[in-house]
Amino acid sequence: MRGEASMGESGDRLGGQAAYGATRDRVETYFDSTATRVWERLTSDAPVSRVRETVRAGRDRMRAAMLARLPGDLRGARVLDAGCGAGQMTAELALRGAHVVAVDLSPSLVAIAEKRLASDLRGRVTFAAGDMLDAGLGGFDAVVAMDSLIYYTGRDIGIALARLEHRTSGPIVFTVAPRTPALMAMWYAGKLFPRTDRSPVMIPHDLRELTRAALAQGVEGRLAAVERVTSGFYISQLMELAR
Repeated sequence: MRGEASMGESGDRLGGQAAYGATRDRVETYFDSTATRVWERLTSDAPVSRVRETVRAGRDRMRAAMLARLPGDLRGARVLDAGCGAGQMTAELALRGAHVVAVDLSPSLVAIAEKRLASDLRGRVTFAAGDMLDAGLGGFDAVVAMDSLIYYTGRDIGIALARLEHRTSGPIVFTVAPRTPALMAMWYAGKLFPRTDRSPVMIPHDLRELTRAALAQGVEGRLAAVERVTSGFYISQLMELAR
């Protein structure tokens, strides 16, 4: 019986890794080709459409809310910026004195982040293109993952939290798309279009569902919904996994 259970658990883990990997590959393709220029412009001071202005403002508010969950003085701390994008969060963390490991699936966005980083902060940042769950990145005092888990299922997020928790001594601060009527309507409408014609689909979640998913993967910390940011087309829920 023990052997059968082990085989089942092994298959479950492999299935979870395959699902996570498939989503990760779609996100990498999208952001490293289709969306690179859009995100480069959105995360700069360049003029954008009114719709994208709301997204830019919302992301600025969310970044500030995430940073507020961490100490103002991060000297001596090693922090993972999981899904660093064009590097705005990375720069803020480095300004607080942290040694930042800034990783993103898109080599193009990592290159933009590295180019934009002020020269006096470069000694505090290690850039990497790849998977934020790569154990080779080492251990951390804190993790921030802004909008980098929004395309994953609850099970995949549970797996990600479990893998990060084992290597993180402090908080894991991340965002998800909240399960609101408006977002659910957009989610169902988006499923009507062929996947090749659209960006990766955001998957809405709520605290109860994510807590169950995290517990199922052996996560030991307490998951909490901290703050929701709504700014036009940007709607995002800040979550924190704390010891």
